[in-house]
Amino acid sequence: MAEGAAAALDELDRRLLNLMQRRFPLEPRPYAAVAEAAQITEREALKRAQRLTQWRIIRQVTPIYDTRALGYDSMLVAAKVDHERTCRAAKIINSHPGVSHNYMRDHELNMWFTIAVAPDSALGLDGTLELLKELTGAIAIRRLPTLRLFKIRMELEMEGGAEALTGPEVVQEPTYPEPVPYDELDVAVIRATQGEMPVSAEPYAPAAARLSMSTGELLEHMQGMRERGLLRRVAAILSHRRAGFSANGMGVWKVPAQRIMELGPQMAAFRGISHCYERPTYEDWPYSIFTMAHGRSRAECEAVLAAIAEQTGIDERAVLYSTTEFKKIRLRYFTDDLRSWEHEHAGA
Repeated sequence: MAEGAAAALDELDRRLLNLMQRRFPLEPRPYAAVAEAAQITEREALKRAQRLTQWRIIRQVTPIYDTRALGYDSMLVAAKVDHERTCRAAKIINSHPGVSHNYMRDHELNMWFTIAVAPDSALGLDGTLELLKELTGAIAIRRLPTLRLFKIRMELEMEGGAEALTGPEVVQEPTYPEPVPYDELDVAVIRATQGEMPVSAEPYAPAAARLSMSTGELLEHMQGMRERGLLRRVAAILSHRRAGFSANGMGVWKVPAQRIMELGPQMAAFRGISHCYERPTYEDWPYSIFTMAHGRSRAECEAVLAAIAEQTGIDERAVLYSTTEFKKIRLRYFTDDLRSWEHEHAGA
């Protein structure tokens, strides 16, 4: 199978991928629960999940912890980098352990990345961005923090066609992400469980053993973390291109301030939108709502954004497509990597 090429999937593969993306169960034998929902045996579910992982369609099955709830300071950043120096700049930006995503996009602001720093960061987020601007030689750095969250749920619709992407789904109430109290046991659980879980009948058991807990005790604690907002969910994270979704378009919308609370949830409710935020505007950047559309082609992304425009009546928008993926990882929390990076690059 060619590197990055979409894989041939049958109907059952697609059903499993949808089930595992939505919410992987917090149960001792989660594949048994997935299998029951898919009306197959646990053995068959495991066999297919192992194959989908080997094919790199499933990047990993992992807990997804909430960056802001853990007290990390984070934001989306748009940089203007000299086109002849983009690879060098990307390498520097990617070296920061808090950078989870970094893309080249077809816009004057051509390098877009998400970055997070720990609560005990010596530089802080502003200091880190100033240092990155200096190290990369970026012409401009535009800070685009989340002001209001309407949706964050990265799921690729594997069973439906293009029409499913423009369909509605239930989304959460708009939120203002804030830190949540946590203790040393929460930190220990995060350290033990973050990253790729094994594809096995009892995937939580190794982490429980490392914590000297029973699997039931670990799952009970993780359920409590979910209820407190520290853990968003456990889910399968897919490789977009290998799953057939080769396009992603960041649709940004000029929405009147008095209509943001009305229209933000409407935009977020489209199935083909994975992320929807309110972000600050600038004199040369009038777009207040950001929507990330995913599709099997640019045409599918455009269809989702056109449906949003038709429903909301907002016509003033821009679409920024990614042309190069420089980095895409899950953040790892409470490690020494950030401290080491700050010491190496700033002596902090």
